[in-house]
Amino acid sequence: MNLRIYGNRSLKTLPGQSTRPTSSRVREALFNIWQERIEGCRWLDLCAGSGAMGAEALCRGADAVTGIEQSSAACRAIDANWRMVAAPEQTVELLKGDVVKQITHMRSRSFDRIYFDPPYAAALYVPVLKTIARLNLLDVDGEMAVEHNRDFWQAQPVVGLIIVRQKHYGYTSLTFYQRQGEPPES
Repeated sequence: MNLRIYGNRSLKTLPGQSTRPTSSRVREALFNIWQERIEGCRWLDLCAGSGAMGAEALCRGADAVTGIEQSSAACRAIDANWRMVAAPEQTVELLKGDVVKQITHMRSRSFDRIYFDPPYAAALYVPVLKTIARLNLLDVDGEMAVEHNRDFWQAQPVVGLIIVRQKHYGYTSLTFYQRQGEPPES
């Protein structure tokens, strides 16, 4: 099965329902919202699936894309997709394994854009958000988009992250987070 992204590029996807690619409608909406903030950014793709979101970020000029995915088969597809679209000056990194464990090892890094799209029924939302906030993985001026279905998870702020907006596309929602500002001095 193939998936089309920015520039009418075709990506490989896995057969069956083992991964759920972000719909073209949601993908287009996200990149319209972030259009002025992709070029030159450091992008983190959590639960990367087919790698379509990271590939789209690369096509739109991200400097570096890092992805985390648990499935070996999905990692093979992501690797092929990213190698196909990345320019020589762009860096890509793909980490295989549990998303919470992998981001814990990123303690000294920060990202301008983070896209998090776990399996909807997985209990990953709160642990991942708390870990990102605790480790300051989201840059001070960065933003994170969390894809979810309201039937499985209701967006909530966590210590260190605030909800700045929410968008709904049928059954799919995107909740956008930014780092919580420093409290004013008294």
